Amino acid sequence: MHSPDNVPVRIKRLPGNDDLPLPGYATEGAAGMDVVAAEEVDLSPGARHAVATGLAMAIPHGFEVQVRPRSGLALKHGVTVANAPGTIDSDYRGELKVILVNLGTASFAIRRGDRVAQLVLAPVTRASWLEADELDATVRGEGGFGSTGGLSSLPG
Repeated sequence: MHSPDNVPVRIKRLPGNDDLPLPGYATEGAAGMDVVAAEEVDLSPGARHAVATGLAMAIPHGFEVQVRPRSGLALKHGVTVANAPGTIDSDYRGELKVILVNLGTASFAIRRGDRVAQLVLAPVTRASWLEADELDATVRGEGGFGSTGGLSSLPG
């Protein structure tokens, strides 16, 4: 068993990507590792693309890697991870690709080596279903979307 702050993850650079950095933490307190693009893409407004990273990995059983947006890209350009957070399962061995979408109004150029997302290694808890005829009562009950309140300017 490894310490929660040091879990070894095997990573492989795919052919032609030796010049790219491995994912890395920008600061000591960073939760996510920046990952870079291995290709060049011009992302038109509204367009999506699975951006290659040139990496494959062997995530330890019991963990996943979450692919999350970079806040600067989202705020400044409207570029984000389409399925945020994306999940890379521990049994996947193919190339890591980041599904980016341009929600902005201008085309966005992605160049080889640009930081396009961040990766977070996270433990996975698996569920086992326990089928029941009845569920315990709560104050919320069956109240769905918006049932717990929201913005005061919106009708209840």
